[in-house]
Amino acid sequence: MAFSTLPLAYCTNVHPCRSLADVPLVLDRHALAVQEQCGFRISVGLWLPAAAVGAPRDVSIVAEALAARSLTCHTLNAFPFGDFHGSRVKEQVYLPDWSDPRRLHYTLACTRLLAGVLADGVEGSISTLPLGFKPHAGDAAWQVTAIDALLAWARDASAVESRTGRCIRLAIEPEPFCVLETTAETVAFFEQLFARAAGLGVEPVARRHLGVCYDVCHQAVEFEDAAKAIATLVAAGIRINKVQISCAIEAIDPTDPVQQEALLAYVEPRYLHQTFARDAGGTLHHAVDLTADLIADPAWHARAPWRIHYHVPVDAERIGPLGTTRGELVRALAAVGALDYAPHLEVETYTWPVLPGADPVDLASGIARELIATRALIACA
Repeated sequence: MAFSTLPLAYCTNVHPCRSLADVPLVLDRHALAVQEQCGFRISVGLWLPAAAVGAPRDVSIVAEALAARSLTCHTLNAFPFGDFHGSRVKEQVYLPDWSDPRRLHYTLACTRLLAGVLADGVEGSISTLPLGFKPHAGDAAWQVTAIDALLAWARDASAVESRTGRCIRLAIEPEPFCVLETTAETVAFFEQLFARAAGLGVEPVARRHLGVCYDVCHQAVEFEDAAKAIATLVAAGIRINKVQISCAIEAIDPTDPVQQEALLAYVEPRYLHQTFARDAGGTLHHAVDLTADLIADPAWHARAPWRIHYHVPVDAERIGPLGTTRGELVRALAAVGALDYAPHLEVETYTWPVLPGADPVDLASGIARELIATRALIACA
């Protein structure tokens, strides 16, 4: 199976957006500049916070803004609910979770918007959080509440498809320290979800509209083999609706003072940077965030290599003295290219505004380099 023939997308959660009025500004200041530097057509993977969706005129405003600039959108990022560019996002990005009705209502609003901007004959996808943050999650009843909310979304998506002819699929995105972080946890959850759907008589709807977003950075941080993880999802009958093309930081030798100094530059107050290490015996160790204390901890120095959930440019094999997980990206794309369907592909490096040494004036060039490099990887996969 060839890769999707849709234009390669990049996620606009890298740009601040606090209201619907920001959408034309994002397209004019950033997306068009990225496309010009790429030299080929791109698509925008829109991120719109809850405050920017839900009003009756939203669909026409976004559709007209895209059409006026000859841009398309076939995927949304509905993971961050609120201000993703505040001074401190961290674990707040996982709220509200899928046990909270606000999460369902927000995702329903995104569904209606996407159905209104999709081109004829094009399917849509929406990525969302993996139920919630593990420290916030409740008991088994909490998970059933989340499942029922997802099934309510799937029934609504089925109704939207019947009414408009546009199929939209939700892409649940496993992430470190979330309720769903490993492929094994994801498979176990979908078994429970499909069983409950069968009991409610909506299993076909659930299987058509609910699947995963495979974020390559996230599973690389967990030290999962991309090809095996994707094969496991396929064997379990779980559809990969979206692939987020991303890379993490890797520190091969955290005892090296040069690498320690480099890591300190990535300690920052806005986003959570879950850190994993795999010791010589193969045991995984994990910390909820990258901190100066962690970098200085002798116990962690004995555990190597480290992988950090810090999205870095996907065209880079190294970032100064640090490595990246680009090799996992190459393997993931090869596995995705062998599927008998074509998931949506979206480059997602939302960390450009906090990336050490990045020039905010040159943001379009950086994103364009990522898209050009990704296109080359796809051609070789």
